[in-house]
Amino acid sequence: QEQLTESGGGSVQAGGSLRLSCAASGFTRSTLSWGWYRQAPGKQREGVATMAYDGGLDYADSVKGRFTISKDNAQNTVYLQMNSLKPEDTAMYYCAAEADLPFRVWVKYSGFRFWGQGTQVTVSS
Repeated sequence: QEQLTESGGGSVQAGGSLRLSCAASGFTRSTLSWGWYRQAPGKQREGVATMAYDGGLDYADSVKGRFTISKDNAQNTVYLQMNSLKPEDTAMYYCAAEADLPFRVWVKYSGFRFWGQGTQVTVSS
């Protein structure tokens, strides 16, 4: 059974850093596409960063230059390194993944089949 488990959220002051992790289990295919999304209270979920099956990356304009998505193939884990955090980055962050997508995902795509339970990130000013 496919499962995604996020970790690494927490509370940090503005300007600080956090690294989120998303561990995938039960996936039998290696051609995974990944995405990080966030949802703040009262707001719609938005894409933050995606990694296509071929390694292609896409970022939301609001996080470009501050956030980095990366992957550890051996651990089947994807990361979101978040630097220079701002109070507006406060949200629940979700990981998503799916194997064998026939197209290159981009940050506006949200149709992933599998989602994690989320990890809270709170940035104080």
